Amino acid sequence: MVTRPIIEVCANSAASCVAAEQGGAARVELCAGIPEGGTTPSYGEMVTARRAIGIQMNVIIRPRGGDFLYTPAEMQTMLLDIEAAKAAGADGVVFGCLRADGTVDTERNRELKAAAGGLSTTFHRAFDVCRDPFEALEEIIALGFDRILTSGQEASAPEGAALIADLVRRAAGRIIIMPGCGVNESNVAQLARDTCAAEFHMSARRRVEGGMQYRNERVSMGGTVTVEEFARNVTDPERVARSIEALRHV
Repeated sequence: MVTRPIIEVCANSAASCVAAEQGGAARVELCAGIPEGGTTPSYGEMVTARRAIGIQMNVIIRPRGGDFLYTPAEMQTMLLDIEAAKAAGADGVVFGCLRADGTVDTERNRELKAAAGGLSTTFHRAFDVCRDPFEALEEIIALGFDRILTSGQEASAPEGAALIADLVRRAAGRIIIMPGCGVNESNVAQLARDTCAAEFHMSARRRVEGGMQYRNERVSMGGTVTVEEFARNVTDPERVARSIEALRHV
C-alpha cells in the first residue's frame, strides 16, 4: 500500500522543472540528452532550475550516452560535474558505473559517492543492464546509495514489475527502489499495487511546437540521427497532477 507516494519528474530543462513543481512533483531529476537516456545538464541549466523551483532537484551525472563503462577521463568529468551540481545547489546526484563483465564497479561508484558528500545519491538505470540484479542490489546498498532507479531490467517498468516487486521485498527498507521508464498517469496506480514501491520516476512530457516561422526542413542538426528541429518536449503539469491523483486511490 502506497501511503505517501513520491513522484520524481525527469525534467529536460529549467522550464520543465517549473512545470513539474506546478503539477505537484516532490522532486525533479534534471537531465540533458533525453533521447540518449539522459546526460549531464550544463551548469547554467542547473543554476537556472535551482533558482526557479523550491522542490528537491537531483542532477544526472552521465557524460555521454551509451554504456556505463567509463574511461579515466570520463571519471574526471563526472567528478567535476558533481562539484558543479553541488555548487549549483543540487539536493542529489544520479550516477552508476559498471565493469566490462556487467558487475557494479564498486571502486568507481565509491569514488563518485565520496565526491557527492552529503548529497542524496541515486544509482540510475545502469542497474537495468547489470548482470545480476540481486548481487548488484546488495553492492549498491553497501555503497550507501539512497535509491535505485530501475525498469526491472525490461524495456519499461510495467513490463519489469515482477522483478521490481522482488527488489522491493529484498531491499526491505534498506534502499528505495524507484520504478522508472514508461511510467505515466495511466499505469502508475497499477504499478504501485504490483510492486509496493513508494517512489515513481516519470517524464510526463508533451510535444510543443517551436516559434520559428521560417523552417528549412532539409537540414538536421542531428546529422544522421532523426530529431525534431521545430518542436520540443516539455513537462506537462497536468499529467504530473493526474499521476499524483491516481496514486491517491491505491
